[in-house]
Amino acid sequence: MGAMLWSLLRAELITYLWRQQDLWVVVAFYLAIASLFPLAVGVEPALLRQMAPGVIWVCALLASLLALPRLFADDHHSGILEQLLLLPLSLSVVVWVRIFCYWLWSGLPLVLLSPLLGMQYGLHGEELLWLVATLLPGTLLLALFGAIGAALTLGARGGGALLALLIIPLCVPVLILGAGALGEALAGGDPMPWYYLLLALLLVALPLAPLATAAALRITVD
Repeated sequence: MGAMLWSLLRAELITYLWRQQDLWVVVAFYLAIASLFPLAVGVEPALLRQMAPGVIWVCALLASLLALPRLFADDHHSGILEQLLLLPLSLSVVVWVRIFCYWLWSGLPLVLLSPLLGMQYGLHGEELLWLVATLLPGTLLLALFGAIGAALTLGARGGGALLALLIIPLCVPVLILGAGALGEALAGGDPMPWYYLLLALLLVALPLAPLATAAALRITVD
């Protein structure tokens, strides 16, 4: 079982290595959108610092939506999705591996690039650390919730727009907690209560989101 899980993980990572053009689209979109706000509103330091939590988190959400429609679509069109159902592994475990690899490919780069964006908004020192610390679990949550929407809209006409309508309400608590923790750090307050709530939401979503995604995929295949 362990060897099969490792083989599945390796195959997923290799697949994403062959799709580097999608990664560059996500990264370029994230950097471009977040960099446009200082150009539009001016370079007033106090205003930029006040905007930073909301702008960076919304940009991370929008960037994560770009690649979500392809999370299961290629497997659905090629018939691989039906083969995944025949594996001796639980489908929720297969889905969890897919989500984790998707996050490594599309979410982790956003986290690593966030200090660069934070400096554009006047963040420094411990504030940049909090930006990374909140985006790390936050982007994983966005991937977990996004997988549910990708499975529910699989094969639907206009699935991209429908996916956004489904996912954005689910992601609102993530944005509120992540931006709230960063906002408290910028204001000199205590961001830990916000951060603990974000981690608690992640602990709930880690087992439940793959189960919901697997159930939606079974409905789609049937």
